[in-house]
Amino acid sequence: MTRDEALDLVREFVKNEGLVRHMLSVEAAMRFYAEKYGEDVEQWGLIGLLHDFDWEIHPTLEEHPQDGAPMLRERGVSEDIIQDILSHADHLELPRDTIRRKAIAACDEVTGLITAVALVRPSRSLYDLEASSVKKKWKDKAFAAGTDRSEMEHAAQVLGVDVWEHVGNVITAMRKIAPELGLVGNIQQ
Repeated sequence: MTRDEALDLVREFVKNEGLVRHMLSVEAAMRFYAEKYGEDVEQWGLIGLLHDFDWEIHPTLEEHPQDGAPMLRERGVSEDIIQDILSHADHLELPRDTIRRKAIAACDEVTGLITAVALVRPSRSLYDLEASSVKKKWKDKAFAAGTDRSEMEHAAQVLGVDVWEHVGNVITAMRKIAPELGLVGNIQQ
């Protein structure tokens, strides 16, 4: 499956633009780490882009992402990529025994926190966002209360990256697609 085909699949099943932006963010982060580790950037990107494609049609843990897997198989997505996507769901208890699986777990939730921090800044931009700003908001448990900070810390640790270095890496990755994410804000680039 090509990146364009994957994006078409996402657009077919996902109508919530916020969710699309989340998947684009995770794709960007996965591409960053693929490049960092000398891995296949396209494959890693597909994992990030497709990981939540079925959330709107399978919005429960009893369904997501496992009920999306047959749909991906029908579309010709490789079994390796499907298994990596399935591994991002804690409830499936699949081993995170490859760097790709560790990366998808580490990149998934942190993108939401980064987006939330960017949106409350005066600039509403990724371009001037630093990990230190995320760290300040991290301490405020009421901010983005739906994000699991302990899981983010653990996933970064499993990936072998300090959590604040990881946050910085993901910000860097997301900056590359800030216009697509609606996170240019009022900063001219």
